[in-house]
Amino acid sequence: MSEYDVLIVGAGIAGSALAHGLSTLPRSCSNPLRIALLERSLSEPDRIVGELLQPGGVIALKKLGLSHTLEGIDAIPVKGYCIVEASMGRSVEIPYPGGHEGRSFHHGKFVMSLRKAAGKSKGVDMLEATVTQLVEESGRIVGVNATIKKEGGEEEKKVFRAKLVVVADGCFSNFRTQVLGENTIKPETKSNFIGMVLEDAKLPIPQHGTVALVKGFGPVLMYQIGQRDTRILVDLKAPLPSDLKVLHILTHIVPQLPSQLHASIHTSFAKDRLRRMPNTFLPPIDQSKTPSKPGVILLGDAWNMRHPLTGGGMTVCLSDVVLLREMLGQKGLGEWFWKRKGLAATVNILSVALYDLFGADDEYLQVLRTGCFKYFELGGECVNGLYRFYPGTILHSPFLLFYHFFSVAFYAIWVMFTHPQEVRRGDGKVDEYPFLAVKALRVFYTACIVFGPLLWTEGKSMLQGVMLPLLLALGAVGLGYVLM
Repeated sequence: MSEYDVLIVGAGIAGSALAHGLSTLPRSCSNPLRIALLERSLSEPDRIVGELLQPGGVIALKKLGLSHTLEGIDAIPVKGYCIVEASMGRSVEIPYPGGHEGRSFHHGKFVMSLRKAAGKSKGVDMLEATVTQLVEESGRIVGVNATIKKEGGEEEKKVFRAKLVVVADGCFSNFRTQVLGENTIKPETKSNFIGMVLEDAKLPIPQHGTVALVKGFGPVLMYQIGQRDTRILVDLKAPLPSDLKVLHILTHIVPQLPSQLHASIHTSFAKDRLRRMPNTFLPPIDQSKTPSKPGVILLGDAWNMRHPLTGGGMTVCLSDVVLLREMLGQKGLGEWFWKRKGLAATVNILSVALYDLFGADDEYLQVLRTGCFKYFELGGECVNGLYRFYPGTILHSPFLLFYHFFSVAFYAIWVMFTHPQEVRRGDGKVDEYPFLAVKALRVFYTACIVFGPLLWTEGKSMLQGVMLPLLLALGAVGLGYVLM
């Protein structure tokens, strides 16, 4: 049996960053915290997500003393986004405000860099071990049972005990249900990302993540992850077609992407295999309340997930680590949960709401998507106001996000009224105007059912009956500001 102060299950981004962060905590005694970091496989992971770190994540790494983990891994600076609207043949640049920069990289290289830093930290033992069970005594988690891999391929079963167990074993966590009990929420898979690496691809704007909005399908995300490598992620909803490459992606989606990418895509598709990753939404549960088990904390994707379209997952995860490090042993889990809420809820809501708009699959969502793109084209505060949420460094308010979202919704309705179309009614054509009043109500209703449940899920206790009318009024004021 081995005794530790803290035991961390999973040496991914969350686990490795936390192990290093806790090792640097000031102690009243001379001995550092004893930390065990257990990972099923210490070989370099190979994933197609977790490769774009927003500026807020870069800042969190600096607070943890881990800025150096972005060096020597061929990381690429990211200065903002480029949104491409295929049906319009136009694009808009959305730079990060305030000169902030993110980083993009191969996921495995970044994880190995974090593990190297954690392994060198005082008091940290990093072991290749498969955790098979959480050990529970008198309703409290006090350790884990694990199988350790030894040299020569031998295995040894061992019990690890600790004052605190942190479960950070990723999106497919084996212990989520045991920790949260009947509070457990089943993760909701919104869609799948189909990904591969392009060689020597030329993005519309260098050092910018590119989001291509294609007609009839979900968004296509592209960003550089090395000097010669560019990740492409195609969003597809279930059921997936049997022939993803030829009959679906190459035939229907690639022709809508910028022409300078076509040759690189065809070349890579001919020699590389497609990878798939589910895009999952899992709202966080307050772990300070029963029936959640004492003595254990869920962290990272094991606890909270959002659509990866906005690349906010690692920013939330690393920011959680910063707060947990500062508050551990001094304040309760409930206070940590609410202190993280502003940033986490904002990123979670933004990711799913933008995905619903960018992946528009009905005529009312299409109106909102067109309005959103034209809203960005206005520039100024229309871009800066909304995309201050992206870095995770300036605005951490779901209610301000509500204000901007409904400013977009009202602007989309205004665009619809100023660009009417002819529609067929019987044997002839009539102008769309007589029907736009009803359609506007349907568009507004669609905006409400996209955003409302997300805001309710993320902040039930923050919502009061008087807030919704007030926020709608703020949205109307925002529209007036846009049109002035």
